[in-house]
Amino acid sequence: MADNDYDSAGSTQMFRAFVDETPAPQAPGSVSTYGNSSSSRTGLIAVVTVVALAVLGAVIWLAVK
Repeated sequence: MADNDYDSAGSTQMFRAFVDETPAPQAPGSVSTYGNSSSSRTGLIAVVTVVALAVLGAVIWLAVK
């Protein structure tokens, strides 16, 4: 019988261990990469929006043509 709590690949356990890790305390004035994700996320959203609008515009242009 298979044990339902065992992940044969180990990926689930490794992911949970990674997520559960707390970042190490940093010295004052040092650069932290944890707080800078919002600016990169905003840029990604902007790029995806522009690409989606371009695709939508191309579909509409082809439909009208």
